[in-house]
Amino acid sequence: METPSPAAARGRALWALLLAVLGSAAGQPLGGESACTARPLATYSITFTGKWSQTAFPKQYPLFRPPAQWSSLLGAAHSSDYSMWRKNQYVSNGLRDFAERGEAWALMKEIEAAGEKLQSVHGVFSAPAVPSGTGQTATELEAHSRHSLVSFVVRIVPSPDWFVGVDSLDLCDGDHWREQVAMDLYPYDAGTDSGFTFSSPNFATIPQDTVTEITSSSPSHPANSFYYPRLKSLPPIARVTLVQLRQSPRALVPPAPDLVGRGNEITDSLPVPETPLDCEVSLWSSWGLCGGPCGKLGARSRTRYVLVQPANHGAPCPELEEEAECVPDNCI
Repeated sequence: METPSPAAARGRALWALLLAVLGSAAGQPLGGESACTARPLATYSITFTGKWSQTAFPKQYPLFRPPAQWSSLLGAAHSSDYSMWRKNQYVSNGLRDFAERGEAWALMKEIEAAGEKLQSVHGVFSAPAVPSGTGQTATELEAHSRHSLVSFVVRIVPSPDWFVGVDSLDLCDGDHWREQVAMDLYPYDAGTDSGFTFSSPNFATIPQDTVTEITSSSPSHPANSFYYPRLKSLPPIARVTLVQLRQSPRALVPPAPDLVGRGNEITDSLPVPETPLDCEVSLWSSWGLCGGPCGKLGARSRTRYVLVQPANHGAPCPELEEEAECVPDNCI
């Protein structure tokens, strides 16, 4: 048998090394994050808790037609190849429909297409709507070692295009799955509707804007339903908790009877934050006619009215009527 030359042996060794490197790189997720080496599958319970109360958010709090509530929760377990939504980026048509009207069909089709084309989505999960601002809903999800990121959205109802959610939360920590994750949630504007208040009519943003976080001072407009200039930051409007299920998934689902029996009411050991709401009044009206006897000083008055009643120990309303001396100009 012919003995291979040293050059040929080195060439085969280099070729084997190149194949090994390429194979290793192909198995890495995009975006530069470290690969998850935990066991292939993990099951989690996910519980969404609404904290949108009139005490925490008194300004323009929706009491009827419709009252404050949350849409169904829609999410996916995915790899870094897929993005459901991202701050400072434009939303897809499907997410626009969901944020504006709560219609999930187009968003579901987008997630399904990403899973088929890029193999980037492991599974979709959803949870029922919450019919009040303070309530809970729960479901389960399955994460895979190659699809360890979780994203979801929940629409704020009523609102122009506002939502809460999580973007690409990684449930894997190197060689093990995270036991539990809890996050406070804050409102976001999808950038597709220009309304300032919960009950604003549909008025498209042209051109479309990117996703922005709504804060106590942004948008900086008194009409904004979340505008609380006295606060450094808004209190959390919702919270999400994910817990890894170690036994049979069906045996450890969060207890549904309590949620249904109390109408999704929350029993929260933490005190509800009181957000002070200052009184807001209109501009003064024009001065009225000067009245009084001829040859003597008379009086005239002007008025204003309350735009927003104070709440939670906010600044009280000032005087709504003012008088001033004048000289009658209509004497005979």
